[in-house]
Amino acid sequence: MARYVIIQDQKKCIGCKACEVACLVNKGLDVGSNPCLITQIGPKWSEDLPRASFVYVGCFHCEDPWCLKVCPTGTIKKREDGIVYIDKDQCVGCKACIVACPFGSCQWNEKDKKAIKCDLCKDRIDQGLDPVCVTVCMTKCLSFGKEEIVTDKRQKVAHSMAIY
Repeated sequence: MARYVIIQDQKKCIGCKACEVACLVNKGLDVGSNPCLITQIGPKWSEDLPRASFVYVGCFHCEDPWCLKVCPTGTIKKREDGIVYIDKDQCVGCKACIVACPFGSCQWNEKDKKAIKCDLCKDRIDQGLDPVCVTVCMTKCLSFGKEEIVTDKRQKVAHSMAIY
């Protein structure tokens, strides 16, 4: 089973939120829904200058997704390649997945009155394209690929950030 991942090099991210905007446009969502979210950490003072970090938060497409387990209608599905997604035509808006997700990845779409979450732009992946958030990233801080391919890059990024 191929598992896809998006990784972020936080040192390159400038917090422009182009990924958030592109996601909303691609999915036809209103502002307030954030399947792709950049969270600001800080600012902290460093060398007499304020500095902030920006962290990409998307769905982790868990091996054993809690959101999938609690969905009473079977709306949340997991593909062979590991992508966890919501079939919006089946969603009844019970919000069980929103409560169950410990990462806040399942969110409420006020316009449709249904749950939403990052599906890694599965329609684009099926066409051989990267998720839209990765393609619009101006600083190229977001990378996408199969887990085994990006493992080396992830390790290099983690070591450069002193995260072990």
